Amino acid sequence: MPVPKKKTTRSKRGMRRSHDRLSLPGLATCPSCGATKAPHRVCLACGTYKDEQIVNVKEV
Repeated sequence: MPVPKKKTTRSKRGMRRSHDRLSLPGLATCPSCGATKAPHRVCLACGTYKDEQIVNVKEV
């Protein structure tokens, strides 16, 4: 069973793992109410999608 001949340095390990980070989800603003929402989804605040009322949202 082969074993590594040299220790991998923190620098080399970090360079290898540089693409393993988590990325933030893309966010868009609702054109009708201005709330932050996921792109291509119904707005959870006002219930509209592409300037059309899709869901009736109850106000709390």
